[in-house]
Amino acid sequence: MDNFEKATDLFLAWFKAEGGEFREDLLEIQDLRSHDAGRGIIAIEEIPQNTTLFTIPREIIINVRTSTLSQKLPHVFNPANSSSDEDGDDDVDEPLDSWTSLILVLMYEYLRGPASKWKPYIDILPLTFSTPIFWSGDELKELDGTCLTAEKIGKREADEMLKRRVLPVVMQNESVFYEEQGGDRLGESELLALAHRMGSAVMAYAFDLEEGQEEEEEEEEGWVEDREGRTMLGMVPMADLLNADAEFNAHVNHGDKLEVTSLRDNLPIGSEVLNYYGPLPCSELLRRYGYVTPGHHRYDVAEMPWRLVRLALGKELDVSDDELVKVQEMLQEKEDLEEYFILERDSGEPDAQGRLTYEPQLRDTSPELEEQVKLFLKALKKSHSADKRKRDEVHHDVVARALRAKLREYPTTMEEDEALLLKDDLGKRHRMAVEVRLGEKILLREALGLVQRGDNDGERVGKKMKMKMEV
Repeated sequence: MDNFEKATDLFLAWFKAEGGEFREDLLEIQDLRSHDAGRGIIAIEEIPQNTTLFTIPREIIINVRTSTLSQKLPHVFNPANSSSDEDGDDDVDEPLDSWTSLILVLMYEYLRGPASKWKPYIDILPLTFSTPIFWSGDELKELDGTCLTAEKIGKREADEMLKRRVLPVVMQNESVFYEEQGGDRLGESELLALAHRMGSAVMAYAFDLEEGQEEEEEEEEGWVEDREGRTMLGMVPMADLLNADAEFNAHVNHGDKLEVTSLRDNLPIGSEVLNYYGPLPCSELLRRYGYVTPGHHRYDVAEMPWRLVRLALGKELDVSDDELVKVQEMLQEKEDLEEYFILERDSGEPDAQGRLTYEPQLRDTSPELEEQVKLFLKALKKSHSADKRKRDEVHHDVVARALRAKLREYPTTMEEDEALLLKDDLGKRHRMAVEVRLGEKILLREALGLVQRGDNDGERVGKKMKMKMEV
């Protein structure tokens, strides 16, 4: 038995000893590393619909309430209610959000070693992650042109946040974080690496545990992930062994205990029990969780920056960029102009059993993009012709030119990407980057075909691109 399998067995024994229920007559935790999936839960018998697969006592969820850290550091976790006169950095004395709170709790429980109640669980958390925040500069170049910009990956911002909000708490309270172990303390670089590891675990596995106003939404969709620090986050042992895909077959039910039940009429022997992370494009799946799947390509999106559309306007109408900038400044006094637009398909939603029955369709490039182009055409007095067909042609030609320019921003062509994916020796991170950029290019090609055919059906399915994707 290797260490991986031993850690799995110890975790399962711990889970059951702590009150968790796991249907070992129906399920098995298996090693899926050969599929780049870590551990997974596999059906070893046929499973009928609505079968309870496992239950999780709320007491074994790791959060600020179940860990003792917040009690030992009340001046950190509840500064407004603390009578502590301890001096410290202003940033440390600010209230912690749910994100940094859970990172600190995980670091604390990790550093406690065998003294931690959750050691068997922490031992099966990944040591490394494949999210782009850990990629090298050369690896990140493969994502050039995609939605995954340096800003969205957030490596620099994450470093700054951890150094400002997390590391000082540990370093100023070493007697608490290291009370159960002797020996050397971790240096700043080691602490930063540990904070990144635990932060990535939170990104990949943590769920919103708050009840109340969101109860109805949770009952419909399972655990709602908190990305803005508004509610308490927690790590849920066993639930995070479930891998996820666009089609899924299990559901989480809330109560005194958290129950995971099967959704399908029949779950065959050998099937993997799958969770659902939502309709995420492959770019966002990679950013948050460090993997991509073919099923999520239906949700792929592509960003169209206004700068490319403005350049296309200038070339199509023989107008200087200086003049276009003046028009933009004039319009901005009265209109909210967008800097980015998002292209996406109408992909439908999974049915009650987690199946996808709707064929995704690109119905429009982006109504907001169309509206903004027309605003510029009107301001330039180029759309006042009585020939409406001509005006539509100008709009279509501008968008088509911008789409072709966007396709040229990627480091490779579609054909080159397709050839790369046929290689057996392509590295995992390189392959995922190719999957992301090829998915975007396919969508852009679809949009180009739509524009060239003048085939929009008027359904306003495009969405404004926010300046930052939700964390």
